Amino acid sequence: MIISASRRTDIPAFFASWFMERIRAGFCDTVNPFNPRQRVRVSLLPGDVEAIVFWSKNPRPLMPWLKELEQSGFNFCFHFTLTGYGPVLERNVPAPAESLKTFKELAEMVGPERITWRYDPVLITAATGVRYHRDQFARLAGELRGSSYRVAVSFFDDYRGALARLARGGVQAEPAPAGAELAALAQEMVFSARENGFAIYSCAEKLDLTPYGIYPGSCIDPLWLNQLFGLRLPGRKDQGQRSLCRCAPSKDIGRYGSCRHGCLYCYAGGNRL
Repeated sequence: MIISASRRTDIPAFFASWFMERIRAGFCDTVNPFNPRQRVRVSLLPGDVEAIVFWSKNPRPLMPWLKELEQSGFNFCFHFTLTGYGPVLERNVPAPAESLKTFKELAEMVGPERITWRYDPVLITAATGVRYHRDQFARLAGELRGSSYRVAVSFFDDYRGALARLARGGVQAEPAPAGAELAALAQEMVFSARENGFAIYSCAEKLDLTPYGIYPGSCIDPLWLNQLFGLRLPGRKDQGQRSLCRCAPSKDIGRYGSCRHGCLYCYAGGNRL
């Protein structure tokens, strides 16, 4: 069993102590997001957990406990979202310089091969246009050179809730680039990624980026996990995820609506700002 911690909220940032309490207890109870009255008990015993995949914009609160996790026999890796948008779009996320510092320290602790950098979502606005993303991605890729070897990218999906949250924050999302503009941005991102040692893939992306060298990938990737930890996970898809998602099956132990980062573009409901 793979534990996802978590697509629904940032467990390393806000619930690290709770997570470690549940690890020591050997289980946690999760709430069905479609039926809040239904609770499911998930084993967190080392013998039942093949790997833990953490998703975070600030894993620093969890980092003091990583040695304990390792010594307890758990395999784990990270998806670290770092876009550098700043407080207008990511109200309570640490400043970009602080996030870069955390990313590099995490890479020193666990190894760069166990971290995927997420530049996600690629949100087009009046302040964050194509040129912005070209330059920002290149700058961050250069800063993170040697701290990770994988990067996931995805253009903003215009879900109604996310659009409403952006509007309340005074931000209007613009359509994703198309045609020559999309080609130029995607090719620049591929160049910057490869120049800095990253394999680049897209995450549940509706746009076809394959002509530019960005192929669909999976974030809970059995090939990656098998290589990291010597596992033999099959390559089947999690049917409970979005149709374009290629992730392997996992048990997510987070809860929607509990994240306090305050990102205006959040798909998961955030902290209901």
